[in-house]
Amino acid sequence: MADDKSKELLYTLLGGALLLKDRFSKEFDEILKRGEKSKEEIKATVDETISEANREKERLENELKEKIKSIVNELGLATKEDIEELKELIKSTKNS
Repeated sequence: MADDKSKELLYTLLGGALLLKDRFSKEFDEILKRGEKSKEEIKATVDETISEANREKERLENELKEKIKSIVNELGLATKEDIEELKELIKSTKNS
């Protein structure tokens, strides 16, 4: 009789443990799925942020180049093209 009660208790405990395992296993799987989804969302956000930063960097570089050109023109500084023209003019003058 004590043996039967011990077996019954053992089976009850094992059954309870299996139920808990099943319940938490499903919840754990759901947590992992949510984690994967979050990971993908974070990666997408990071990728978009990097792309946006690159576009902004390019825009700022172009704006800076235009501003520098404007300043060079305002100051009347010689450009590469101006210097090349002068070199050609000097060469042609020496050869004449």
